[in-house]
Amino acid sequence: MNKIMGLDLGSRTCGVALSDSLQMIATGKETIHFAEDDYSTALEKVCAIIDENKVETVVLGLPKHMNGDEGVRADISKKFKEMLTEKRPVKVVLWDERLTTVSAQKSMIASNMNRQKRKKMIDTMAAQIILQSYLDARS
Repeated sequence: MNKIMGLDLGSRTCGVALSDSLQMIATGKETIHFAEDDYSTALEKVCAIIDENKVETVVLGLPKHMNGDEGVRADISKKFKEMLTEKRPVKVVLWDERLTTVSAQKSMIASNMNRQKRKKMIDTMAAQIILQSYLDARS
């Protein structure tokens, strides 16, 4: 089986997580850094990871407000989905990412991770949570 990728797209970073080959466990891979709102650069790096890991499905975090409304960040995620499907023949699933960053922060604090390391890992951890929630929902 091919892997599934999870993405937590921000304005300057994109957290990346990958599933195992059985598509059961999500593992954080890396955080891609790019100039603010330079989604073309982010897209190139994401495509390279897709090719390198034989990814068939991408789970892209869809930021929603707590009341369920979608704002500007959600529109950016939808545009990124379009850009990605034009570049690669992958299925892209938009996944509600409410509270994933909060959950990632709490998890890292509970493991006594220092603030500096948390700052470096937050996007990767959020991508891992997005992907794991998708994988769990499929079972």
